[in-house]
Amino acid sequence: MPGETVQFASNGGRAGGYLSVPESGNGAGVVVLQEWWGLVPHVKDVCDRFAAEGFVALAPDLYHGRATTSPDEAGKMMMALDIDRAEKDLRGAIKFLIDHPAVAGERVGTVGFCMGGALSLYAASKNEQVGACVVFYGVHPNVKPDLENLRAPVLGIFAERDAFAPPASVRDLERRLDEFGKPNEMHIYPGADHAFFNDTRPEVYKPDAARDAWRRTIEFFRRHLTTE
Repeated sequence: MPGETVQFASNGGRAGGYLSVPESGNGAGVVVLQEWWGLVPHVKDVCDRFAAEGFVALAPDLYHGRATTSPDEAGKMMMALDIDRAEKDLRGAIKFLIDHPAVAGERVGTVGFCMGGALSLYAASKNEQVGACVVFYGVHPNVKPDLENLRAPVLGIFAERDAFAPPASVRDLERRLDEFGKPNEMHIYPGADHAFFNDTRPEVYKPDAARDAWRRTIEFFRRHLTTE
């Protein structure tokens, strides 16, 4: 079933996003958070892949219509992101999913890539309706998750050769989560680069690692998101 563009309430106004629903017509909800490029076709494809696995997936457009293929522009857009506004957009997206007739269960998952990975953890720390959180090489210097307030288990997917989220920072995150008693599992893929999951970027895409990370993500969400 092809996805569609939707609108949802956010911050006293409206925000947009891409929604993909499984052929079964219902499933657990997952919020998919973009890389620094914006709501590009790859992110929509990831939503469709979640739908094929039986999830209802929504990717909110955190740049509100802007997207780019230029790394320089992407970096500027990421740094210009209003984190407070983004948090409200995330809250609106989560509420939209939970209220959607196709979504089963009272809690949703969040998953994000690069900038979106940091925001996935941030959203989970700000909203008790997040029941599972997946972070793909999450990084954003202005995003500071409240780890002590986190209620969802965390799956971390990282790359050995990632200069943005190096292994040392992953171990530090793991240590902090452990100190707060937060359930987490961290995986660092040997020989992989930042953004290794993105199959539209052949210079960094690592198929074996991407397949394994996807398997872990699906299993994690199926384990932690009930649909009763």
